Amino acid sequence: MADTAAAVHYRVEAASLAGHRYAVELRIARPAAEQTVSLPVWIPGSYLVREFARHLHGLTARQGRASRAVRQVDKCTWTIDADPRRPLVLRYEVHAFDHSVRTAWLDARRGFFNGTSLLLRVHDREAGAQALTVRRPRGAPGWRLATAMTAVQVDADGFGDYAAADYDELVDHPVEMGAFWSGEFTAAGVPHRFVVAGAPASFDGDRLLRDAQKICETAIRFWHGAKAPPQGHYVFMLNAVADGYGGLEHRASTALICTRADLPRLGAAASAARLGDGYVTLLGLISHEYFHTWNVKRLRPAEFARYDYARENYTELLWFFEGFTSYYDDLLLRRAGLIDDAAYLKLLNKTLNQVLQAPGRRAQSVAQASFDAWVRYYRPDENTPNSTISYYSKGALVALCLDLTLRGEGRATLDDVMRALWRRCQGGPMREDDVAAVLAELGARAFGRELADWVHGTGELPLEPLLKAHGVDVVQDPSPLAQALGLRVAEERGVTIKVVLDGGPAAEAGLAAGDEWLGIDVPAAAPRGQPAAWRLARLDEVPLFAGPARQVTAIIARDQRLLRLPLTLPGPCTTWRLALRDDAGAARTWPGR
Repeated sequence: MADTAAAVHYRVEAASLAGHRYAVELRIARPAAEQTVSLPVWIPGSYLVREFARHLHGLTARQGRASRAVRQVDKCTWTIDADPRRPLVLRYEVHAFDHSVRTAWLDARRGFFNGTSLLLRVHDREAGAQALTVRRPRGAPGWRLATAMTAVQVDADGFGDYAAADYDELVDHPVEMGAFWSGEFTAAGVPHRFVVAGAPASFDGDRLLRDAQKICETAIRFWHGAKAPPQGHYVFMLNAVADGYGGLEHRASTALICTRADLPRLGAAASAARLGDGYVTLLGLISHEYFHTWNVKRLRPAEFARYDYARENYTELLWFFEGFTSYYDDLLLRRAGLIDDAAYLKLLNKTLNQVLQAPGRRAQSVAQASFDAWVRYYRPDENTPNSTISYYSKGALVALCLDLTLRGEGRATLDDVMRALWRRCQGGPMREDDVAAVLAELGARAFGRELADWVHGTGELPLEPLLKAHGVDVVQDPSPLAQALGLRVAEERGVTIKVVLDGGPAAEAGLAAGDEWLGIDVPAAAPRGQPAAWRLARLDEVPLFAGPARQVTAIIARDQRLLRLPLTLPGPCTTWRLALRDDAGAARTWPGR
């Protein structure tokens, strides 16, 4: 049993599988006379205030047989007057019906929770040992439990008692429960477990284990060569659903979500060159979250040296911690032999066009986008592509530019920089000054101009010349009509405009997000043409009906009103496609190594 004398002890059980409710008992052995508790408002790794306390209800407090009054201080904080000589026991329930990787879920088939969603923080006791007991749900035969938290006394299925050194560690170990698939492998001597919930009968678990092992071994070699990594064990928790994608990193585990169709299938081709796009995307997600084991969970922004769970924690360095991780996630797939050069360049091409097709890259630097993550990245709207840039995608391109610049100058690579940063910061808090110092040391010159322009500026990155110098040509292909018009649309029932990009023909015509584009009115074409109005079912019907006309009238519905907007159709537009030259001798050291 868990040590009932522990300063802080949580007991979690299912209050109702059908009602999606966890019951939590919190025992504080030596409470303060005025004991404060609170639930985090965010979870590290996902930079948005999510107000987890809105799902907590029924909080009560007792000491022995005597109840204690609970006073709410703010949206997520409570105080209780207590006798410091007697244990204080709090009880409450948490509604859990969000199957994302960030919160908590409970039903008759699966349970999952992050500690930030369930476990109240005991103020002034955060630095001490924390004990957790998870009870087996009644009416859930065949369920098992998986977590990377240190087991103290558990049964064969993983239910029982766990321990953490402090609150930060306690909430950095998510818990997965259910009748999941489970497999194991060893990477660089470290035991790894992979659990998958929701997998169909076609799921090839052995293939997933083999490929995940290659990713983990490649990442460990990247950071440590033949030396041991900091994690003594690791757990992947993957939830396969009808439609979903994402991941959240933790110090010795990760929670992942993917579409079932993206899982590897029994009988599918084993050749790396024939992997499906969906499975490659899943492998990239696995690589991304595993790379975070080093880059953000240990090597991390100085502002995250200690988390403040009650409010936003600002940093300008997400371009490094998320962006550089996004650069290496697909690159390590290439180095692990899971994809070839052509497949890697296809993935890089996608990231490149995401940045080049976002006017926001000219409006906000990637450092400012990092700082604004709390109010922009996780709250996208119709104007987001015009006002900001993704610190994931542009950060990855900053990493690419630095890597190719270093390689071109022949003194170092970005790999060397990452490992030197790990040593310099001792796998702990880091500042941008550390990046600049390591670049200067290994590159034998200052990189202040590059950091100022690429990270803190809004000018274009020198992508084309750097790629060309490493044997990769930029081919200009005709762009899709939506891109040429400056639109993003949905075509489920006709053409609905979702985003209008600044500077495009659609913006000049006055089209707006939410408009339903019903049709076009085409003027008469000399010498025999007649004016005609056409109903649109799909966007690609515009050139079909317009013919040679460059000036048409867009007929749109907005707020139940029909509007006629003069629209100038664009001339030829292009988009980038990367192509590796056959004679690219220099490129053989990149991206392969």
